[in-house]
Amino acid sequence: MTPATTPPPSRALFTKEHPHYKWVTLSNTTLGMLMATINSSIVIISLPAIFKGIQLNPLEAGNVSYLLWMLMGYMLVTAVLVVTFGRLGDMYGRVRIYNLGFVVFTVGSIALAFDPFTNGAGAMWLIVWRFVQGIGGAMLFANSTAILTDAFPANRRGMALGINQVAAIAGSFIGLIVGGLLAVIDWRAVFFVSVPIGVIGTIWSYISLKEVGTKNPGKLDWPGNITFAVGLAALLTAITYGIQPYGDSSTGWGNPWVIGGIVAGIVLLVVFAFIELRSHAPMFNMRLFRIRAFAMANLAGLLASVGRGGLQFMLIIWLQGIWLPLHGFNYADTPLWAGIYMLPITIGFLIAGPLSGVLSDRFGARMFATVGLLIVAATFVLLLVIPVNFEYWQFAIITGLSGIGSGMFGAPNRTAIMNSVPANQRGAASGMAGTVQNAGTSLSIGLFFSLLISGLAASLPSALYNGLTSHGVPAAAAQKISELPPVGSVFAAFLGYNPIQSLLGPTGVLDKLPKADAAVLTGKEFFPQLIQGSFHDGLVVVFIAAAIMSLIGAVASFSRGKKYVHVDTTPTRLPDKQTA
Repeated sequence: MTPATTPPPSRALFTKEHPHYKWVTLSNTTLGMLMATINSSIVIISLPAIFKGIQLNPLEAGNVSYLLWMLMGYMLVTAVLVVTFGRLGDMYGRVRIYNLGFVVFTVGSIALAFDPFTNGAGAMWLIVWRFVQGIGGAMLFANSTAILTDAFPANRRGMALGINQVAAIAGSFIGLIVGGLLAVIDWRAVFFVSVPIGVIGTIWSYISLKEVGTKNPGKLDWPGNITFAVGLAALLTAITYGIQPYGDSSTGWGNPWVIGGIVAGIVLLVVFAFIELRSHAPMFNMRLFRIRAFAMANLAGLLASVGRGGLQFMLIIWLQGIWLPLHGFNYADTPLWAGIYMLPITIGFLIAGPLSGVLSDRFGARMFATVGLLIVAATFVLLLVIPVNFEYWQFAIITGLSGIGSGMFGAPNRTAIMNSVPANQRGAASGMAGTVQNAGTSLSIGLFFSLLISGLAASLPSALYNGLTSHGVPAAAAQKISELPPVGSVFAAFLGYNPIQSLLGPTGVLDKLPKADAAVLTGKEFFPQLIQGSFHDGLVVVFIAAAIMSLIGAVASFSRGKKYVHVDTTPTRLPDKQTA
């Protein structure tokens, strides 16, 4: 065939040669990240409806583990597996693993929506299939940013990853609203809503996405994969169980199993690092941390994720347990309205994320990410200044600023991570960034919930005893209830249950009290007014810790150096020294 008759290269939209192919990848990966992160939080708000649907009281003795695994299982699985799937993406193709993630996630959603059991068996079915969803979510998390980095040139990645990261972070808050709305209709709808999205995303990804990245073939690093998975799982599981009371303590940090899990997890992760440094085909190339831009961005990302996760969790408890009941909302309605009243955070993300991503393409990530974390640190302090029963405009401004700060940080920081590594390491780097984000969220719930409980334990028992006895509850019964770990009251408020009804109902005391006293005790104002002071004591500890983490993260972010984009040589290899 002569040059004159050679057909021109394909310009079909679904080919990697098409000039608009990068926008196809952005639409698909944004849909995937949005779906995965919405499902990380949608269950938080929907737990009351879910447990009611399977006819199980999560606050009864022996059922708290079901509650914890429903709450934490998805995030734990994604955190543990995301690096592995990032490495598999480098080996076998990022699009291949990403597409499979859509399939696995959709299958898990279908199974969750059709839970055939009730009580404990129903809860176990949900927990197992949430694990399956987490596997699919890990595949999506691990490869979405790598696929975008492959498709977009270095001078446009900030904008693309900004949109992607806004979807990822905002999805966790959108899930609160979606879960609240669907839980009112039917608890199964909370899971079924992902099915059409998953089907559409699966079809769209298989039709549209093409492999354009540089592969890094090799054997699967079994020792590294096993030590990392077991070590991180042990660490996060132990921290999760640190929430539960143990013996006479209000938390479980003295539990030998918790201590053993934390120690074993840390030891295995250290062993993992040594294995990777000596492996010819490592699961994750630890020498990437020689690159200052990569190392500091991940450290800042971990601290930011811990702070953001703690903020979300504390605000939910604050709204559901105190502020909304004091403003006339029934406890059963508080999960939905908590999501709605937290909208300023999402709006802040939507404003700042893409804009900071675009600007970071030109000016680099350091200024935007550092200032963003400083704003976040300031909002933690401001949340301590306003009263527990605040004026909503105060809350909206502060949380909106927090969203802006997180948006300024998220997109530039992820862009800096992906720009700093060789092309054939992008899947593993994306996986490590995803692990940092998801592990940070899991850590934050265990850490900040424990700090809150510790703060409450100092003052809540006496306040609860005095409040109950002043309304006719016998001293012996009031003493017994006041000595219960505060976790019960907090979980009740978190789940949208009436805390005093949950505490006194099983004892039969309410039935023996005058109707007026019983009505006051189970009314909308008694518990919020009772817990305000104690809750603020806990908030002081939590938000000061979060502010300090954000400040340390800002220092790490600033120390990353000037804008750095790795330029591959042939063959692609990691530089012997840090370049920044």
